[in-house]
Amino acid sequence: MKILLTGATGYIGKRLLPVLIENGYQVICCVRDRGKFNLEESVKNRIEIIENDLTKRETLNNIPKDIDVAYYLVHSMSVSRNYDKLEKISAINFREAINTTDAKQVIYLSGIVNSKTLSKHLKSRKSVEVELEKGEYSLTTVRAGIIIGAGSASFEIIRDLVEKLPIMVTPKWLKTKCQPIAIRDVIKILTRLAGNQETYNSSYDIAGDEILTYKEMLLSFAEVRGLKRLIYTVPVMTPKLSSYWLYFVTSTSYKLATSLVDSMKIEVIAKSREINDILNITPLTYKEAVKGAFKKIEQNEIVSSWKDSTISGRLNYKISDYIKVPEFGCYKDVRKREMSDYKSSIDKIWSIGGKTGWYYANSMWRLRGLLDKMIGGVGLRRGRTNQNKIHAGDTLDFWRVLYANKQEGRLLLFAEMKLPGEAWLEFRTDGNNLIQTATFRPKGLLGRLYWFSVLPMHGIVFRGMINRLSKNHKIN
Repeated sequence: MKILLTGATGYIGKRLLPVLIENGYQVICCVRDRGKFNLEESVKNRIEIIENDLTKRETLNNIPKDIDVAYYLVHSMSVSRNYDKLEKISAINFREAINTTDAKQVIYLSGIVNSKTLSKHLKSRKSVEVELEKGEYSLTTVRAGIIIGAGSASFEIIRDLVEKLPIMVTPKWLKTKCQPIAIRDVIKILTRLAGNQETYNSSYDIAGDEILTYKEMLLSFAEVRGLKRLIYTVPVMTPKLSSYWLYFVTSTSYKLATSLVDSMKIEVIAKSREINDILNITPLTYKEAVKGAFKKIEQNEIVSSWKDSTISGRLNYKISDYIKVPEFGCYKDVRKREMSDYKSSIDKIWSIGGKTGWYYANSMWRLRGLLDKMIGGVGLRRGRTNQNKIHAGDTLDFWRVLYANKQEGRLLLFAEMKLPGEAWLEFRTDGNNLIQTATFRPKGLLGRLYWFSVLPMHGIVFRGMINRLSKNHKIN
């Protein structure tokens, strides 16, 4: 069976892909930017990759005609305030493109929409379903609420709240009920739907067995982690204040926080879960899902994270647009040091950021991250998905990885912090020496003033960092 997978670089898509391959399917992955799509060579050799943008109909002409099933796993939430319009355009373009193929089934992952009043996000999900239903193929829609798994937005937000705050004064929407489902069960369902004629032209709610409030989810999470937490809900937090609260305490972006708060006021409870009987699914409990997520974290096996999406940063860009560091009109801080131990230096570079930090003046990095977060930037809260591996497209604190080649000894990062310009940070070797280059392309007078104002700090931070990276110091 030949399968088209959209959203292949997303949280769900990255996890679904290897399972589809294991089942012997021929998979064509649709991505906006091939440069962000990093897979093991054993996987790459078994799939086909095509680049297209669902918001631009002309880019979809490269979709093969002989596909049997297509997965629609894309969304535009947090890209812009008009994400609902973008999602509708994408759905229409996708439908028209699939109509020209041999596809018999489209599988769409949506959100539970059983409440009388829906958030903007859930209305948009429903609107996409309406557009996809107009196609000349059979549509199978599965609607999920909160998805629990290592790296999912819901899991990471709950984790941030529970592990950072012993006492929480929270908005009243923490009393809203929902029905979470484990990521393992979502992937099982999506896989078993492919080519299942019994599910053609049907929609299903997918969820676990438990109906919990968000407060109960937080307390259960704390119990799994062996933490005692006190939670008090207050009625005075407006949606805007709630969004700020979620944004500052957790790793989510402000746009995503706003969308989540809007949705969290709505109960997302499944009406029926007949799909479990049709596909022979026994869902995990909430606590089992949390324990399973931490097992993956402890084993450093997080396959995907919502933070790795480019939309978790400040720009929705193609990596290829920024991989060539400009020269003209730029300010540079170039430092070169002889390495006392090549392997040690490379290993330290490949462990930089996240829990490891930046090897020198970490308090200044944290201060810069805090200042960035206060003006709506990503700050340092995203960390990194894998502490030992780096791939192009990954997030690394407030940087985006543009290029990473350990054998070559080169790592290129692009800044996603709020800046009056654009910034790159590059580490490369010439065999004996480590060369560290910070490049800044200012935007107008403000950009130039910014560069000179932070120059003294750069002198301290960048000099100390390259000294630590080039010498055989222990990692602090």
